Order: sequence, then C-alpha cells, then structure tokens
Amino acid sequence: MVVPELRPWRAARPHVARVARAVRPRLERAAQSVKPQVTRVKQAVKPQAARINQAVKPRVTRITQAVRPRVTRLTDAVSPRVARLVRTVSPQVAKLPRPDRTWRFTAVATTAGMALAAVVVTAAGPWDSSGQRTAERDHAVAQERSGGVDHGRNSDTSAKAPRPAPSAASVLVALGGSASTVKSAPTGTALADVLNPLLDNAALGTRHTAAVVDVSTGKRLYGVGADDALTPASTTKIATAVAALSAMGADHRITTRTALEPDTKELVLVGGGDPTLTAHKDAEGWASLRTLADSTAAALQKRGVREVTLSYDTTLYAGSELHPIGVNDNLAPVSALTADEGRTDDSSSGPVRRVTDPAADAAEKFAGFLQEHGIKTTSPGPSKATARADTLAAVSSPPLSDIVERMLTNSDNDIAESLARQTAVATGKRADFDGGAAAIAAQLKKLQLPVKGAVFNDGSGLNRDDRLTADLLTALLVEAGAPAHPELRPVLTGLPIAAFTGTLTSRYTDATGAAGVVRAKTGTLTGVNTLAGTVVDKDGQLLAFAFLTSNTTNTLEAQAALDHTATALAACGCS
Repeated sequence: MVVPELRPWRAARPHVARVARAVRPRLERAAQSVKPQVTRVKQAVKPQAARINQAVKPRVTRITQAVRPRVTRLTDAVSPRVARLVRTVSPQVAKLPRPDRTWRFTAVATTAGMALAAVVVTAAGPWDSSGQRTAERDHAVAQERSGGVDHGRNSDTSAKAPRPAPSAASVLVALGGSASTVKSAPTGTALADVLNPLLDNAALGTRHTAAVVDVSTGKRLYGVGADDALTPASTTKIATAVAALSAMGADHRITTRTALEPDTKELVLVGGGDPTLTAHKDAEGWASLRTLADSTAAALQKRGVREVTLSYDTTLYAGSELHPIGVNDNLAPVSALTADEGRTDDSSSGPVRRVTDPAADAAEKFAGFLQEHGIKTTSPGPSKATARADTLAAVSSPPLSDIVERMLTNSDNDIAESLARQTAVATGKRADFDGGAAAIAAQLKKLQLPVKGAVFNDGSGLNRDDRLTADLLTALLVEAGAPAHPELRPVLTGLPIAAFTGTLTSRYTDATGAAGVVRAKTGTLTGVNTLAGTVVDKDGQLLAFAFLTSNTTNTLEAQAALDHTATALAACGCS
C-alpha cells in the first residue's frame, strides 16, 4: 500500500485555515447578494428546462425502445457463459480458507461487471474499426461535410479519396449558446467609451497611461499613452518575477548550508540568498534555520566536535546592502543571509522596523540553536567558506514558483530585491543593485518583450527613478499566460485577488462583480498609484490591463479611482 507524504499537508494546514477564516464571511455576503439573482435565473430557466424535457423525452423513449432488444439478446447470449464461469470458479473458491471469502465476492463481482460492460458497449454500438461509434461518425458527416484536416497525410482531392474528418465546433461556448454565438474580444471604441471618463478622474493626478490587451491573442484593445514610461512603483515586481522565472526556472530552490573548515573547527554559515529562510518554530513550509542547526549539530557530534568558531558567509552578493531610499521599514538591508527578512517582530509581511545587520542577526540566532544541542560557539563574525570546507548540512527553499507568488501577493520588497540579485547570479552579472537591474532588463529583452523606454534601478519598484510602460506591463502578463512559457505561470497565480488576498484584501469589498474576478499587482509611492493585472470581463474574455498615474494627491482616492476603473472593465460587455 502506498502511504501519501503528509509533511506538505501539515505545512499547508495553517495557510488553509487562515484562508478559510478570511474567505468565510465574504462567501456568506456573496451568497446573500447572489441569492435573489439565483432565484430569478431559476424562475427564468424553469420554463425552458420544461420545454427541453418535453422535446427530449420522445427521443429518449425511442432510443430506449431501440436498444432494449439488443440488450435482451446480449443478456440471453451472455447468461449461459456467466453461469458456466461461476460454476467453474465456485468449487475453487470454496476450497479457500474462510478468512479469504472476500475473493469469492470479488470473483463474482468481476464476472458480473465484465458481463455488464459487454452489454453497455454493445448496446452503445455498433462501432467501426477505429473505435468510433458509427452513428456518431455518420451524424458528424451529415451535419458538416466541409472543413477538416488531413493531419499531415497526402491530400488527394480525387473523388475516390477519403475526405478529411469534419471540423468540430468551437469549445468553451457559453451555456445555452452555440458555436456561432461565441463572444469576440471587446472593441477599442467600446472600451474607450467605458474607460476614458474613468481615467480622466482628477483623483488620478495630472498624467496617466493605460493599456488593455486580449490575453489569448496578445492584441492591444485599448491604449492611452501606452508607450510612455512612467514610475511603476511596485508593479515593477511583475517584471522581476518574469525575469527570475525565465532565468532560473519555476522549480529552482535556494540553499543555505553549513561548512566545516578542516583542522580549524571553523563552522561557516553560508548564505545562499534565500529571502524566505525563517527562525520561527513553525516554519510553515519555508526553509528553517532551526532545522539547519539540528542537522549541523548532529553532524558535529558525529565527528566528536563540541565547540566551534562560528562564522557567516554573505559573499554571494556584492555592493551596498542599503537601498538608495535609505533605512526604511519596507525593506531590510539586502544580504545573502537573513532570517525572517530581519523583522523585529513575528510578522511575515508589511512595514516593520528591521535589524541593521541581517546576517549577524541570523548567525546569532543560529548560534543559540546550536547551543541548545550542546554545541558551544564563539561570537559569530563574517568570513568566507573555502573550497576545502566540508558541507555538513543544508536546507533549501520551496520552489521559486512559491517564492514569486508570495512576493506578488504581499508586495514583498525583500523578496523582490533578493530575486533581482539571484537573477544576476544566474546570468553571470554582479549581484548588486545595478547588476540585478541589468539582469532583469536583459532577461526581458531576451524574451523579446517591448522594453523600449523601460528603466530598472532595483527589483522592488521602491526606486522612484524606475520607468515602465503600460505596454510592457501588459506584455509581461500575456507572456506569463502563453502556452510556450508554463514556467511563468506563477506570475498570474501570485497576483492578489480582489477582496480576498494580499494587498487587495481590503479593496473591492463593495465592488459588485469585481471581487474574485480582478487579480492585480498594486503600486504605491507618494504621488504615484498604479495597478496592473488580469480580469475576466462580462463576456468571459480574459484581459490584461495596466493603469499608471503620476502626481496624485490623495492615495486613497487614487486607489478607489483605479479600482473603479478595473471594476468597470470586469463589468464591460464591450464586444
């Protein structure tokens, strides 16, 4: 028997519980608001359902009457065989020990099941040599004789040549519709009529740009200054995510390890740049500094080592650790070794005071964990592990896909800056602010995205000198949904959900039709408000959008105006 791995489920349990608690009241409100509509729809549909039932009932009756003789004949033909098989098997079953009587029931059930299957298959037939029901084939040819594909075979158009298979009707047709009623993408004129007045809202400052794109085709449906570059704020993280995933892959993991220098008893804690490494007792599925200490202590004890000189290695990253904005509650100094993002409380997201030296802080915590196992250490200091050092233990982050989703959902600046430098490391560039920015731009150019006018100075968007266009932001979202790039899918799945998750949890709560339908990355700096994401419109079309504004004077009013615009896009039946 295969026993499923339980650790991932245990790790996920706290997340599931929190999501359930957060979603329950919203679902209750949604149920109350939807109930009258459901009642009206039920009343409207009931007569149609009755008519359909009356229309279908005679056909079902005729089919039943046509099939019944075949089933009867087949049952008569099969029954003697079943009886003989049962008589043959029964003596052998009877000889089995009584505890194994289950096999008798199994044998009888199997025989009956095979007989029943034969009845059903034969009744559903007849079948041709290819395994297709002849009735379906004949009906398809009668319904539509044109179209079809030769599937690579030689096209012989002579009268004697077999004709291509008839074309199938379009799938994903709206309920109650037909292939000829599939909605087309919104038109630019219709979108302009809806969006232009909303974007002209004074709350959106003195300058704004916008773009709306059909995700399935990549075609721009609407644009206002879409090629003009403005300060993107945290929507920069969409570009960082695409660059990191394309450079390293969705399954990439970041490792933190310990190494023991031979003959010196120097134990080096080597930072790999994992921004999600945690020292909390409940790691919640992230790499645990405590687990690393447990494994390291066991390895040391096995070697008979009870006292070490503790050092830490942060040389994977280069340059200044401090972002150009200076000391800020939104971001810790960027280090290759950090635990819990250098936070001074138990939070995992949002602004909070940070430690000044994340690497030293993590090493001090690690020393404490070793001491709990009886391993004495010196006060930790910076060093560099040599190539001769023996790796004692290691812990790895969850896949990069999980890290990207966390970054986008919570607008996590620490993860964003770390991923910019990880991208630099993966592409052979210097792992500092400039190198990370250059690596992001290079990856987007490699993907042939429209980077004209784009300027990167960091990975988080905290730098006011960053510049992106609405055209690039929507292109990034379309690329993330492209079948050719499944590794980029976490960019879409990580976007906050309106009224439910991340930075949109408290937004769209009163927006009819937008909650759960709009998914977008927010961006906020003083005088700058942006929003970029996806939405399913009233006709079921998946659209990517980007709205960038500058010189706003009231953050809350600007956010409300952007949300109102995205809500209108969701409600738009603009085809």
